[in-house]
Amino acid sequence: MGPQPENRDVALPVQRIYLRYAKRGRLRFSSHRDFQRAFERALRRAEVPMAYSAGFNPHPKVSYANAAPTGTASEAEYLEIAVVSRLDPDRVARDLDAALPAGLDIIEAVEVGTSDLAHRLEASVWEIGLPGAGIGEVVRAVEKLQAADRVEVSRVTKKGLRTFDARGPIVAIWVGPSDGPERERIEDSALVGGSDVPATGESCAILHLVVRQVTPAVRPDDVLAALTQLADLVLPVPPVVTRRAQGPLAPDARSVLDPLASDRGEAVVGT
Repeated sequence: MGPQPENRDVALPVQRIYLRYAKRGRLRFSSHRDFQRAFERALRRAEVPMAYSAGFNPHPKVSYANAAPTGTASEAEYLEIAVVSRLDPDRVARDLDAALPAGLDIIEAVEVGTSDLAHRLEASVWEIGLPGAGIGEVVRAVEKLQAADRVEVSRVTKKGLRTFDARGPIVAIWVGPSDGPERERIEDSALVGGSDVPATGESCAILHLVVRQVTPAVRPDDVLAALTQLADLVLPVPPVVTRRAQGPLAPDARSVLDPLASDRGEAVVGT
């Protein structure tokens, strides 16, 4: 007979907390599984009184929502934890941030009001830095994408090679130049990734993208593949991709609203 589970009571959650966190710098190359391991270590170090699942292999009750792809930075990742003692969310955020490595940063914590966060993450706002790419060339490629009804791209997923439409979920896409601190941030990120960046004075296009969350997810690299397919867009160095926000689509369709506003008891306003 195999091992038997321990006969013990499992403490029920008394509070749930949403956490918003960021992946920055070199840590953008960490996988979602890497983050999960680091976060569970941080929970232990910060002595957060977590609720655990029952069974042979109890694990802390953590729910992750729509993780960014490996290699992309993000300012808007979300998860939910369940705890067995009532806590001050701000204190939880500070303690966990101190226990995580620099680059995996807890931005805020909010007590859960309604458990429908995944449904509120309707769309993502992405910023794609294209060091060395000509702004005019990128604008022409974007115009071709905007004029297209459908652009099929292929990507290997957990279910094998899949072909899907990369155009339909795009709500808005536009191009802007980058100068000053914004350009420096993109060049610093490119250097962290081991890429060569253009010399000072060369153009650096910034592609802004608002994409609905669909299945399979349309990612920034899928959109770049669509631009290459339509306009032979050539990128001299790898792009620097950052998710700036997630949430319900704003009325202007060029941004999203704060997904945690209702949990704070606030009116829903733009981020």
